[in-house]
Amino acid sequence: MSRKKVLIVDADVASRNFIARKLLEQKYDVMQAGSGKEGLIFAWRDHPDLIIVDPVLADVAGEEIAARLKQDPRTQDVPLIALSGDQTHGRIKSCLDAGFNEYITKSGQAVATLNDTISRLFGLTVDEMKQGGLSIIFISAKGGTGTSSMCANLAMNIAHYQPEANVAVLDLVLPIGSIAPIVGYEGGQNIVTITDMPPAKTTPDFFHRELPQMGVWQFNLLAGSPDPESSNQLKVGRIWDVVTALKASYDYVLIDIGRSLSKITLPLIQHADLVTLIVSTDVSTISLTKTLWDYLKGKGVPPNSLFTILNRAVGLEGLSKTDAENQLGIKINMSMPYLGTNFAFANSHHQPFSLKFPKDTASIIFQDTAKEMAILAQKVRLG
Repeated sequence: MSRKKVLIVDADVASRNFIARKLLEQKYDVMQAGSGKEGLIFAWRDHPDLIIVDPVLADVAGEEIAARLKQDPRTQDVPLIALSGDQTHGRIKSCLDAGFNEYITKSGQAVATLNDTISRLFGLTVDEMKQGGLSIIFISAKGGTGTSSMCANLAMNIAHYQPEANVAVLDLVLPIGSIAPIVGYEGGQNIVTITDMPPAKTTPDFFHRELPQMGVWQFNLLAGSPDPESSNQLKVGRIWDVVTALKASYDYVLIDIGRSLSKITLPLIQHADLVTLIVSTDVSTISLTKTLWDYLKGKGVPPNSLFTILNRAVGLEGLSKTDAENQLGIKINMSMPYLGTNFAFANSHHQPFSLKFPKDTASIIFQDTAKEMAILAQKVRLG
C-alpha cells in the first residue's frame, strides 16, 4: 500500500520542519510550502491526501486557501487541518466555516492531537464506521423538542427489549450536556475529561470497565460537558476515537447531539446506523426540520437510516402527524402523545417514564418504538 502524502503550508520554517519530522516518523510522505500561493500550487499539482495549514500567512489567508481548495474538483475532498498559534474563537470559527475539518492550536499537546486527528481522518471509512455496536444518533433542528429525554428513555427501553445487550449513551450536546440531569448522574467523568486522557488509556476495555452504569435506566453513560467553560476545553479531534472505542465495547451506542450540528458531529451522523430526528408540532420547528433534513440528505445521509419522532412536548396545539409529514416530505415513524406534566415529573425524579407510569399509553409507545428502532438499525447495518 502506498504511503499517504501530507502537505504542510506554514510560513514559519522552524515550525514547518518540526511538524514534517514528526510526520515522517509516522511514515507519511511530506511536502512543504512556505506561502499560501505555493501551497495551492503544490495541492493542485501533487495531489496530497491531507493538507495542514497555518492560517496566519502573509500572502493568502488560510480561510481563502480552504475555500479555493474546496471549490476545486481536484482538492474538494482532501481533508484540511488548521494548525495555528491563534487561539481566538473568531479565527477558529472562520476557519471551520471556510472548510477546515479540524482546528488545532500550537501547544505542547499539538503533535499528539495532530497525529490522532490525521489517523482519524485517514481512517474515516465506511467499513470501519460500520464495525462494532450499532450507533443511533438523536438530533433536532430546534431546542425544546425533548431530544435528550427521548434519547434516555428509548435507550432504557432498548436495554429492556434486549436484556442481553450492553447499551451506552454518549451526550454530545454543547455547550452543556443534557442527559446527566435527567438520569441523576453527578460524577466527575464526562466527555471533556475523557478526551483529555491519552488515547492509549481510553480503550474499549476502559469504557467497558469504567463507564458508570445508570441503575434503573439500564445503560452506561458518558456524560456531556458540565458547563460552557468546560466545553471550550473539549478536544474535538478525539471524538471519533472515543466513539470507536465505545462501539467496540457496547452493542448499542446512542449519541445525543440535540441541535448541536457541527463539523464535529456531522461525520457521526453521516455514518450512523440510525438517525433519530425529533420534531415538535409547531410550524417554525417543522420548517427548520425540513431545512435540516435537506442539508443532511445533501451530505449523503440515506433516507432509509432516518427515524422520525413527532413529540408533542409543548402541548396539544400544532400540526397533526399528517400535516407534518406533508410539510416535511418524510414519514413520521412514531408520534408521541402529549404527556402533560408527567414527563417533567419523571425527569425530575430521575426515573424512566415507563417505570414511573407503566400503565400510561406512552409507555407502550416507548416500548414499541425502541423495538422498531433496534430492528431498523440492524437492517440498515446489514444493508
